[in-house]
Amino acid sequence: MTYQVKDIALADDGRARIEWADLDMPVLAGIRERFRRERPLEGLRVSACLHVTTETANLMRVLVAGGADVVLCASNPLSTQDDTAAALQQHYGVRTYAIKGEDTETYYRHIDRAIDHRPHITMDDGADVVGRIHASRPEALGDILGGTEETTTGVIRLAAMAKDGALRYPIVAVNDAKTKHFYDNRYGTGQSTLDGIMRATNRLLAGRTLVVSGYGWCGRGVALRAAGMGMQVVVCEVDPFKALEAHMDGYRVMPAAEAARFCDIWITVTGDLNVVGPQAFANLKTGAIVCNSGHFNSEIDIPWLEGNAVSKRELKPLVTEYRLGDGRSVILLAEGRLVNLSAAEGHPAEVMDMSFANQALCAEHLVRNASQMGPGVYPVPDSIDEDIARLKLASLGVGIDTLTPEQQEYLDSWQLGTV
Repeated sequence: MTYQVKDIALADDGRARIEWADLDMPVLAGIRERFRRERPLEGLRVSACLHVTTETANLMRVLVAGGADVVLCASNPLSTQDDTAAALQQHYGVRTYAIKGEDTETYYRHIDRAIDHRPHITMDDGADVVGRIHASRPEALGDILGGTEETTTGVIRLAAMAKDGALRYPIVAVNDAKTKHFYDNRYGTGQSTLDGIMRATNRLLAGRTLVVSGYGWCGRGVALRAAGMGMQVVVCEVDPFKALEAHMDGYRVMPAAEAARFCDIWITVTGDLNVVGPQAFANLKTGAIVCNSGHFNSEIDIPWLEGNAVSKRELKPLVTEYRLGDGRSVILLAEGRLVNLSAAEGHPAEVMDMSFANQALCAEHLVRNASQMGPGVYPVPDSIDEDIARLKLASLGVGIDTLTPEQQEYLDSWQLGTV
């Protein structure tokens, strides 16, 4: 099986959509042109487990332009755009294993096909490839120089592996770059999550109460956009500093069990387990909508719903009603998977321009420096982060000031004070 997509005949439609996304990805396009000239990835094999979207396709084009031999599989069973997968295989020379709605067995079979590529570099959304290699495919470790990880959930997993001494090669935490989490997590997740909810439900948001679990960059973005749509926002947090910040930003802050009583729509963005669980379900008013915009569907205790519902039915695609024994109903969107990618198209291309620029430049960084890095989780170098920010500003036609030599000397000194 040299590739597996839903329908290769969709390739031309996918190419048109990829080119449309490319119009809003000028930073990545500039990197692609440099990579085509310099070929920094010549002869290297890359195995990527990412959301198979039009924006990801433009990252794959950069890697191929740089000389890499690339295999791509899906990082989520519901986020694949089938026409994009077909186009990558047919038009862009990227061997692709991804089908929207694939079952768990197929999902991991596709990951194994990516590992069979014997990569020099891995790219992950959620660390499933890294986890699979370390748990059951250690023979692939011998060829690997390093990897990248683009999600909060994946970085948490990898940090735990590193802490336990289990991680065997260096990973650059692309997720933690300023040009990634400030913009992708906040502006991308904020807009695309609400987009997914509206596409799935066609519900009016204004006047309703939104509960958001987690007030990291994703939670901040969701709360900001929801408030802008006229929603009343309640934040649930375990971190006292983030909870205080949410309060000072003007949102109500309370424990999940209490927030459930007010909830019309609940969004989880924590990267943790069973954030919406039995106590919250017990207090939800009937008809409340629950969904997730964190990487894995473990944030909502779906097994509890499955075990305690007296009936279950699909009201419309990606909208499932669970009827509980007391007559209340709970509405789950997109099987608890990433609602912004399962029910919509994920982040806008302009946001992903910076995230995927980080991916491309960090792959180049690993080629140059992995031999000196050793196993562990590493930050994106500041020089890469700053270059991407400057390139993005230039593409937007935005200019900024520069320090004069006198100003720089003042900042670098300690002798000058009150005059």
